Amino acid sequence: MIHYINLRVIAHSTEDRSRVLKSLEFFLSSFSNGKNTDDLVEALDVEGHYGNLIKIFSAQVARKSDSKALANFIRDNMSDEDVLRLRDEMPDRLDDDQVFHIRVDKQAAFQENVKLTSSADAITVKVKIATYPKDRLKAGLIVEELFG
Repeated sequence: MIHYINLRVIAHSTEDRSRVLKSLEFFLSSFSNGKNTDDLVEALDVEGHYGNLIKIFSAQVARKSDSKALANFIRDNMSDEDVLRLRDEMPDRLDDDQVFHIRVDKQAAFQENVKLTSSADAITVKVKIATYPKDRLKAGLIVEELFG
């Protein structure tokens, strides 16, 4: 069903990196059962176009039970309005590689809320759907079952 879920968030030099990391850990806590999530998060330091320092935090969740728990957590914590929006936009959010794309407001995540956003300053969630053989229609049905 789900091959993996990738989460990614950028901490700009003007932001408190611990707060940005906390917003990512909000999602990881959905399946960690209170365990430390430090080993799940990768941090990468990069330089922006104007020489500003940027830190990119990412995590990939590949265990089937963890992926399912995370998908359920995202769906269960969205508002009814966001669920309707996601449902309406599902065909556009599922790409040809069967990756379902979601952007979540990182400020809301820091406050432990799941809120869809179209802003680039967000936590990106990429849900890789597994179908064998590769079938976009079946992938769409799986996405609808998970998030619809």
